[in-house]
Amino acid sequence: MELFKNRVRIITGDITGLSVEGIVNAANSSLLGGGGVDGAIHSAAGPSLLEECRKIRETRWPAGLPTGQAVITGAGRLPCRHVIHTVGPVWRGGHKGEEQLLKDAYTSSLALAAEQRLKSLAIPAISTGVYGYPPELAAPVVYDVLKAFTAAHPLPEQIILVFFSPRGRDIFTENIPREEY
Repeated sequence: MELFKNRVRIITGDITGLSVEGIVNAANSSLLGGGGVDGAIHSAAGPSLLEECRKIRETRWPAGLPTGQAVITGAGRLPCRHVIHTVGPVWRGGHKGEEQLLKDAYTSSLALAAEQRLKSLAIPAISTGVYGYPPELAAPVVYDVLKAFTAAHPLPEQIILVFFSPRGRDIFTENIPREEY
């Protein structure tokens, strides 16, 4: 499925195997690896990714990357050039600013990709795994961010939303406006 004049594609797959210029890592604030997509990206990238993340922690973010912010590293052994690490919000019932923090995580990742002139970017479903953000509530938030960003910025030219499972992809597509596809 494609959205916004074919700028956004929605797929199911393994983000670590995509041939794109950059991928977004749904990281934790430590930037030192974790479970889910974060663990998969660190594992596939190899030790150089962890080393770059350690340097970021030592210099720019000694207390950890704040929720909603993004940083960029090389990609180690991944088939892309860069990894953009962002921290999405932990779901706490929806009354602790989670929606704005989710918007910030996507927006800061996209802005960093545009600043680095990346033509293609793959993004996982940030915060909808172990962080517990309900995917049916995340979908319209992500849709709105992508709609606004693609209307205002020429880069990345291609954005790929990568879902781990067909069910995750279906929940997303079932909860966005139909007129776009």
